[in-house]
Amino acid sequence: MDGRRPSSGEDLRRIGAKSRARGVAIILLTAIALAAIFVICLFLGSGGLSFERCIQGLMGDGSWSDNYIIQRIRIPRMLCVILVGAALSVGGMTMQSLFKNPMASPSVLGLSSGASFGASMAISYGIFGFASGYGTTIAAFIFCIGTMGLVYAVAYSKYGTSTMMLLLSGMAISAMFSGLTSLIEYLAEDATLADIVFWMMGSFNRCGWNSFYIAVVPIVLGLIMIGINTREMNIISMGEQQAKTLGVNVGRCRIMLILGTSLLVAGSVSICGVIGFVGLIVPHIFRMIAGPDHVMLMPLCMLGGAVFMLIMDTIAKTITVGELPVGILTSLLGAPFFMYILRTRRREIWS
Repeated sequence: MDGRRPSSGEDLRRIGAKSRARGVAIILLTAIALAAIFVICLFLGSGGLSFERCIQGLMGDGSWSDNYIIQRIRIPRMLCVILVGAALSVGGMTMQSLFKNPMASPSVLGLSSGASFGASMAISYGIFGFASGYGTTIAAFIFCIGTMGLVYAVAYSKYGTSTMMLLLSGMAISAMFSGLTSLIEYLAEDATLADIVFWMMGSFNRCGWNSFYIAVVPIVLGLIMIGINTREMNIISMGEQQAKTLGVNVGRCRIMLILGTSLLVAGSVSICGVIGFVGLIVPHIFRMIAGPDHVMLMPLCMLGGAVFMLIMDTIAKTITVGELPVGILTSLLGAPFFMYILRTRRREIWS
């Protein structure tokens, strides 16, 4: 362009096409990185299997124990990790866009707090105990979705539901559920308290094929609901009034985005507990790399979140003799990294 500013529709289209081509290239590179890391992580774990035994277990030609470790433990666990990483990252991207706040994350509406309260009730008092060991999962899922409905009911008025009211009601309800969870912890016996605390730290150590089947439906539905609204998110990011002028049904879009995020969080926390910082850091990284276009940003967040969680989970299960809850690791590594981004790239985050 020899230093000239774009002055025609053709120039703008050329710039847009170049930006999209760059985004597609980054998506392909991230997808290749995810596939490579998945293969590498498959051979890493606490089972002490050699490379040859892992290959035999993957093909079903190894011993019963090797086949079981690879096919019934490692593969389903890694698929759960990918699901949760993608879900939390896209949920964070959606909340940051919806609230126009770089500090927003899936927890901003109190969804994680509601799920934690439901799980604590199930662990302490056995609600949904008829579900054959899945009472905690079911309780976390139901309370997460119920929290979304409660937040929206509190924020609703005859004049509509503003983004600010959703944010304020989410903060209030999050504080309420956090207090109720703390009360349950205070009243719980030592063994029960340990189970509650471990669940709230976030871990994939109990994730198998059943967990994958439980999480995949709500997470895929949530991704679809958000995915079909990415272009509307681009328009709304310029301002709700301007979006209405351009024909976007802001109210309907907001409901779809919040419900989609709720499904993502519900499906995630129901199988692995609360894992922080994923929905805060990953969208920032790819927003700086690829820009604010949500059509490109969403697949990048899905793939990047999966890569991030695979790496964190592999480190968590190999760094010590006993498995470290991955939620601790994401917080220990995520908080300093996030502060580094804020200090060094703050002007670029939302440019």
